[in-house]
Amino acid sequence: MTLETILPPERVLFDVPGGSKKRVLEFFSTFIAQNTPSLDSQEVFSRLIGRERLGSTGIGNGVAIPHARSPHCATPIAGFLKLSEPVDFDAIDGDPVDLVFVLLVPEEADDTHLSLLGQVATIMNDASTRQALRKTNSQRELVDLLMSKIREQATT
Repeated sequence: MTLETILPPERVLFDVPGGSKKRVLEFFSTFIAQNTPSLDSQEVFSRLIGRERLGSTGIGNGVAIPHARSPHCATPIAGFLKLSEPVDFDAIDGDPVDLVFVLLVPEEADDTHLSLLGQVATIMNDASTRQALRKTNSQRELVDLLMSKIREQATT
């Protein structure tokens, strides 16, 4: 399973209002529940916040990868948000976050979960990729760039 198969263009969001970590996670939870009938926004939010309580998913360099398991998730689901303003995410380096890659996986997901997280981390750990994502000026540009980076990573 690759990121490309679980991240359709309509789940790559440009210029999302931030405000706070909680607001970003609430926004994503509401958005994903509206687009996925089996998911409940409160349940998704509760699981994402629960994961954050274990330790921030802010991996540094302005990037966060919030992720959680959900019993109502039949297959992995991904979303990408480019925030309009960086927010404090309690990241390991203390820097605010403006690039958020969200991952929801089925309750019983095993290596798939770790493989997908690894793919996201590989892409987001590249400084030139982060810089290019931040310079995008439209949703279309953001989708095109992100998909090309995902495809690139999948072939290495």
